[in-house]
Amino acid sequence: MPRARPPSAAMANRGPSYGLSREVQEKIEQKYDADLENKLVDWIMLQCAEDIEHPPPGRAHFQQWLMDGTVLCKLINSLYPPGQEPIAKISGSKMAFKQMEQISQFLKAAEAYGVRTTDIFQTVDLWEGKDMAAVQRTLMALGSVAVTKDDGCYRGEPSWFHRKAQQNRRGFSEEQLRQGQNVIGLQMGSNKGASQAGMTGYGMPRQIL
Repeated sequence: MPRARPPSAAMANRGPSYGLSREVQEKIEQKYDADLENKLVDWIMLQCAEDIEHPPPGRAHFQQWLMDGTVLCKLINSLYPPGQEPIAKISGSKMAFKQMEQISQFLKAAEAYGVRTTDIFQTVDLWEGKDMAAVQRTLMALGSVAVTKDDGCYRGEPSWFHRKAQQNRRGFSEEQLRQGQNVIGLQMGSNKGASQAGMTGYGMPRQIL
């Protein structure tokens, strides 16, 4: 059975990066925020409220901590009331395809929770360590949605994440809706006497005199 490899092994098998690909990878790595890593780890541990081991600092350790999908699935489940968790079964499997499957389950659940598609990282970004900055972006977006929902499931300081602007929805009574329909009916009725003489059908050539 294939076994999960540590980040160093996964990177070693891809071989060294040269030229443009190396420059691109370096730019991606520069976007990774070490201070944000600490904040996210603190929030995840508080949010999950379980006996989760605190990872050592550093991008590689942060990846190793999340790459089997277990912590991520526990995180998204903790944002729902008991009995309404989106991921029914969380596996501690060491098999690569199982770990990537769990990451995918988290991503689908995060999008259903309200995280925008443009803020969702790709499975390989985490499992192969290709773009850990994208992983941070998804977790930040998830925290922002949780704070904005304010449904009692979020644990942590509200100031840790940016509260998203909510849409201004207007509610109309049945009477107001009926009045609106009457106005539309009157407007349509005012055009009954209008003449269509001289108008040509759609697609017919006009005669120029």
